[in-house]
Amino acid sequence: MTDTPHAGDRAIDGMLCFSLYAASRATTQVYRRLLKPWGLTYTQYLVLLELWERDPRTVGDVGRDLALDSGTLSPLLSRLENLGHVTRTRSTEDARVVTIGLTASGRALRAELAHVPGEVFRCMAVSPATAHAMLASLRAYTDSVEASNAAAPV
Repeated sequence: MTDTPHAGDRAIDGMLCFSLYAASRATTQVYRRLLKPWGLTYTQYLVLLELWERDPRTVGDVGRDLALDSGTLSPLLSRLENLGHVTRTRSTEDARVVTIGLTASGRALRAELAHVPGEVFRCMAVSPATAHAMLASLRAYTDSVEASNAAAPV
């Protein structure tokens, strides 16, 4: 796909990057609606997903896995800590290393939010096969763009 418009379309209608942005915004709005009763944001939910799979984790590991910088991750973790869902512990061996762990409340959220993925998938209105194909395409796209960025001169 090229970044060129089709006859009669707006210039942005032919831009893959804009379609990705619009799809991301629409999906995030679904998460916002579903997570609102728990006072959680989409990115906070992503952190919880990571911790539900592997607990505890270092802040650096979570940031790397979710592609979040410390300026985004620190206030997000602070809010999760204030909500009572996680604890942060500084390493005694290396004060630069901070570990995030789930509290009982954070672990309980896993069951409370178990319906969220199914609701999001329902809103997408695509078949499982289409969703898997989209996921594979997006992963390949992301890998390609990241490789290009890494190779580009600064």
